[in-house]
Amino acid sequence: MRRVRLGRRLPVPRPAVLAALPAAMVALLCAAPAPGATAPGAASPAQAGVRTDARTGAREGVREGAHAVGPGKAGRPVRLPAPGAVQPGAPRPRTFDVAPARAALARLLPRHAGQFTLVPDTAAAADTFTVSGTPGAVTVRGSTGATLLTGVGWYLQHVAGADIGWPGDSIGMLPAELPGVPAPVTRSALVPHRYALNDTDDGYSGPYRSFEEHQRQIDLLALHGVNEVFVQVGAEYPYYRALQDFGYSAEELRRFIPGPGHQSWWLLQNLSGFGGPVSERLMRERAELGGRLADQLRGLGMTPVLPGYFGTVPPEFAARNPDAATVPQGDWAGFDRPDWLDPASPAFGKLAAAYYAEQRAVFGDSTMYRMSPLHEGGQTGSVDVKSAAGAIQAALHAAHPGALWAVLGWQDDPTPELLSGVDTSKLLILDGLSDRYNRLDRETRWGGAPYAMGTIFNFGGHTTVGANTSVWIERFGPWRAKSNSALSGIAYLPEATGTNPAAFDLFTDLAWEPGPIDQRRWFADFAARRYGRPDAEAAAAWEELRKGPYSTSSGLWSESQDSLFTARPSLTAAGAAYWSPKSMRYPPGSARRALDHLLKVDPRLRASSAYRFDLVDTARQALANHSRVLLPKIKAAYEAGNLTLFRELTAEWRDAEGKLDAITGSDPNFLLGRWLDRARAAGADRAEQDRYEYDARSVLSVWGPRGTSEGGFLHDYANREWSGLISELYARRWDAYFDSLEEALVGRATPREIDWHAFEEEWARRTTRHPVRPTGDPYALAAGIAASLPAATAVAGATTH
Repeated sequence: MRRVRLGRRLPVPRPAVLAALPAAMVALLCAAPAPGATAPGAASPAQAGVRTDARTGAREGVREGAHAVGPGKAGRPVRLPAPGAVQPGAPRPRTFDVAPARAALARLLPRHAGQFTLVPDTAAAADTFTVSGTPGAVTVRGSTGATLLTGVGWYLQHVAGADIGWPGDSIGMLPAELPGVPAPVTRSALVPHRYALNDTDDGYSGPYRSFEEHQRQIDLLALHGVNEVFVQVGAEYPYYRALQDFGYSAEELRRFIPGPGHQSWWLLQNLSGFGGPVSERLMRERAELGGRLADQLRGLGMTPVLPGYFGTVPPEFAARNPDAATVPQGDWAGFDRPDWLDPASPAFGKLAAAYYAEQRAVFGDSTMYRMSPLHEGGQTGSVDVKSAAGAIQAALHAAHPGALWAVLGWQDDPTPELLSGVDTSKLLILDGLSDRYNRLDRETRWGGAPYAMGTIFNFGGHTTVGANTSVWIERFGPWRAKSNSALSGIAYLPEATGTNPAAFDLFTDLAWEPGPIDQRRWFADFAARRYGRPDAEAAAAWEELRKGPYSTSSGLWSESQDSLFTARPSLTAAGAAYWSPKSMRYPPGSARRALDHLLKVDPRLRASSAYRFDLVDTARQALANHSRVLLPKIKAAYEAGNLTLFRELTAEWRDAEGKLDAITGSDPNFLLGRWLDRARAAGADRAEQDRYEYDARSVLSVWGPRGTSEGGFLHDYANREWSGLISELYARRWDAYFDSLEEALVGRATPREIDWHAFEEEWARRTTRHPVRPTGDPYALAAGIAASLPAATAVAGATTH
């Protein structure tokens, strides 16, 4: 029996960015490559000149040669293949278009791109590049556009001695004529899967980023050898479109979908609605952005990894669809989780097909999809997990035959029950715990299912320095060399990206270096190229950082401690985020000594964005570590009733916070203003701008409503030392607390209670503006911090773990 649609879909205007395109431009199916191996070529004659409606499958004529994005049914953006894109069923071309790679090279090396010749190497093995050439004429041959860029990255790192990091670069130190390659060098990837981006990256790295910012990210990932990239932005749109044929109005769905800052967790089936509603206009624009990013990846021969459908539905789905059975999912950190549609019920196959059709219309096809059913809890009810997993994979393969299902290895997932129900040859486990715990046997744990060794060295976007890099090096080679090894990739999974260039460089190098990496040698080489040439003080600085925050051990944690300056005030505060380490994970003197060395780097090397970022970041870290020395002294003074000493120490704390706000204000990567202005720019009117700013502010502070912030312990989960955030939230919070303690000392009374959630919620509701451009001299500010801190030996007594 045909379903009755309860919510009539109204025609919507085309997005302004699409309005100039001819109405005749409509959707063609666009096939994505096998992971890391696609080469765009001529369109299949069988597909030329037709369009396929995503919902009915009906074909209509289309202007020959149409491409890019065009308005589809009801004005929605739909994917049209770029010129020469491979169509479903078409044979793999013998060559590929290097234009996307050359365009990326021009963005990455605007002054030197002309000195590179990029050559498609049709005879090369998959994921292989060769670099050769004479001064001023470097030739890179490669099996895909992305692999060509990886060859350029290898040349910069090993021949030219320059770094394009994430963030910061030293390309300004390159000579006018690039050096030649002493002898041709060929490298092949050691593993076929080089995956990037956590499910939370969009929420914690910037849910309101522009196309150019995302494009830069793709360029950097290609430069560092990544070939599979999660594309999350715009993922709400296929849900919004498909569910309107299953009994929901557009308005109901807009209330169900959260703001962009919280959509990462909605896609994980953890929450709904918070930070919204999102306008239909913004959803279309985000879908168009996501489609452009997918095309950008395909053009480079990379795989856009798209969200798959595993059963998330709005409330009352079973009541509105008689052939459906749903399972309430309970609570996640104080949020009511969306219901789970039983994959065995007839409605699941129908909704999954509708979802994939709508997704295809905007994002095109891919060969890899991300899904994590029952993430961080969830309730199975009476559902048989084995059968459910099989049905989820069957629905995926019905829409995308043979596609790979990427599932996150986290906590107890994926369970043996899930794995027993799927074809594991079409599954890739992204192991988020590879470097966190000891005595891991992934082959036994997952029954030989293929997995990628992953790392999550950053949680919530914390600005803390460090990673378990020695653990990566110790495990990658032996795990890969095991006789029964199922390791088939690496997975770069920090919860937020763009905070730790050394960790990004080293982790991605694992997949391309033919022999074991010598950690000491790697950091010495990194120090030399990071600032454009060798420098003894730079080498000494990075040796201190290597021995300290970059040599933390496994066993319990994969990230370093956060700062007490960002913690909710308490004399016994041990960390800012509830889930973060509660003590130092390395000798605190290492960051302090590294700062001293960085301040002595040759003045001729200080002009690069790499040096500026590292100097600011190291000064910030050295000062943050001092918070763990200072707070116990304040506590002792208060408990002793020593008002004079209490005032002296709290004044020192406040001065440190001021220095912290100033030093982070001198680099563009640490500015709250940029984060907030992007959010406001997404709104069409004042009410929408305020709503999106709250979405962006709340994820940094309260995270969710009171029950989530307090009962779920998510307040300050995404704490970070950013200029503006320090002065307007963290410093004001500590000021209020210290004032209450001083009043208590003076009046010999119990300190007054402060409702911290109300305090933080008031901040999240603000619309105050903050600078979007850096100010101040980072060198002078860093020198001032160094002068204010005790010598490194004096802080060695802080607790280590």
